Amino acid sequence: MLSADNQQERIISSINPWYVTGFAEGEGTFHIAIYEDKLMKQRIKIIPEFHVNQSQLRSITLYSIKEFFNCGYIKVNHRTNLKDDTLVYVVRNNQDLREKILPFFEKYPLLSKKQESFKIFSQIVWMMFRKEHLNRAGIRKIINLSYKMNGNGKYRLIKKEKLLKK
Repeated sequence: MLSADNQQERIISSINPWYVTGFAEGEGTFHIAIYEDKLMKQRIKIIPEFHVNQSQLRSITLYSIKEFFNCGYIKVNHRTNLKDDTLVYVVRNNQDLREKILPFFEKYPLLSKKQESFKIFSQIVWMMFRKEHLNRAGIRKIINLSYKMNGNGKYRLIKKEKLLKK
């Protein structure tokens, strides 16, 4: 008799690409982190990130997705919140985003409004590849685009207007 853990391991080892899309649909995020950084020429740091969250109890799913994409890392989601038991799979490397994450979600697209955020995310990743984030006009465009993602920036801590003033 096989245990549930062994069954899950066998299922995940042959992960279906549409499973990854579905999982990202529910537990994933395409995010553009924007920080004020005095060391940067434009005083703004921009970091595109693909995240997938999951409880530590089901961490095998995150490790399988990490293995599937062959990039990124897994970390504790909220280190300071002891009640949060989630882990997060993160891909930040621009090359991995361009060569693995973007092509995957172009081939296996999301079905919800999250697809709109993905398209903006993709546009920003390619803008950064073209070094458009190194000038003021590019920074402004990226900020404006990023605030159209994920509920029009309603979860962001810094107001768009403050960043645009930098």
